[in-house]
Amino acid sequence: MNDERSTLQTIRRGTSEILLESDLVTKLERGHPLRIKAGFDPTAPDLHLGHTVLINKLRQFQDLGHHILFLIGDFTGMIGDPTGKNVTRKPLDREAVQTNARTYEEQIFKILDPAKTEVCFNSRWMDKMGAADVMKLAAKHTVARMLERDDFEKRYRSGQPITIHEFLYPLVQGYDSVALKADVELGGTDQKFNMLVGRQLQAAFGQEPQVVITLPILEGLGGVEKMSKSLDNYIGIQDPPDQMFGKVMSISDELMWRYFELLSFRPWLEIEKLRADVAAGANPRDSKVLLAEEIVARFHDPSAARKANENFVAKFQRGAIPEDIPEWELSADKGGLPIANLLKDVGLTNTTSEALRMLKQGAVRIDGQRVTDRGLVIPLGTRGIFQVGKRRFAKVSVIAV
Repeated sequence: MNDERSTLQTIRRGTSEILLESDLVTKLERGHPLRIKAGFDPTAPDLHLGHTVLINKLRQFQDLGHHILFLIGDFTGMIGDPTGKNVTRKPLDREAVQTNARTYEEQIFKILDPAKTEVCFNSRWMDKMGAADVMKLAAKHTVARMLERDDFEKRYRSGQPITIHEFLYPLVQGYDSVALKADVELGGTDQKFNMLVGRQLQAAFGQEPQVVITLPILEGLGGVEKMSKSLDNYIGIQDPPDQMFGKVMSISDELMWRYFELLSFRPWLEIEKLRADVAAGANPRDSKVLLAEEIVARFHDPSAARKANENFVAKFQRGAIPEDIPEWELSADKGGLPIANLLKDVGLTNTTSEALRMLKQGAVRIDGQRVTDRGLVIPLGTRGIFQVGKRRFAKVSVIAV
């Protein structure tokens, strides 16, 4: 009973929902390794820490003795996942998908054990499907059910076009679970609908429905939008050690605990102890260093993590300023330029809201002096080094329009 409780605690950690947990308990009680599926469409060549929230959970299942099915959606990638989109997503061609897929195979084994991981490609079964097979698959789901999906419903009501091939995406993702005979499927909270389609299709094909486990979407460095390369708020798992370490150290103290929860492999009790120590007066920077070292060591090695820490201390905590700071000239009228607008305009924050939050947290400096006044206006003629967090710098001159 204690082992079963411990297993469930491990699986629950960092998850949003388990549908249905009672089904999961039944599957676990049989004592056989479960087939744990997670799919990734190779729409970009590099993975970032946001992707690893799911891959970390796969590793936990792997450590519990279960069989991992890492599915690369080389077929679905050519359809384009409509999830969260208010317009039709542009599909990728096969060559781009295959190129990206090869990089995924290289990167995932920084976390997963290659000897215990089965890498699958959904083109293996989808390429064999003829038109008649696709028609039979489409007959197992209804338009009404498709329109229950939030993003489809919004587009339908607003008159935005929904192409027929977009309806095929959740059907193909769902059929992947049938083809792989998945016991459990993992995905982000935004994939809940697609994964439930898989559960329904498995029942339609006479299989025991999979358990669906959703995981949170990791916020990017600013703590607001999801981590994304397009928003430039990401930590890539192939980032150099110094860059990776510096990015982790740049996150807010509040966001640090979210990263601990979703990215760290430390025991939960240890993380709670760190949090309690900070609440009692310990410097949160020390906990953040532990997180940064753990992440760098995972994707590089422990010696690289130690060296990155040493370089960070030398470069920032001893007051050193990078040599290659970008230089900006911003024009303003005689009233000057609000600090939040300046920080956004030079790319030190993604939005003015983030800039205001960084000011409130004391994460903004001008020429080394901390600034917290969110109403501050930078006057004409100002020239200085503006800094947000530990690693974002810009030399700014404010000139007349």
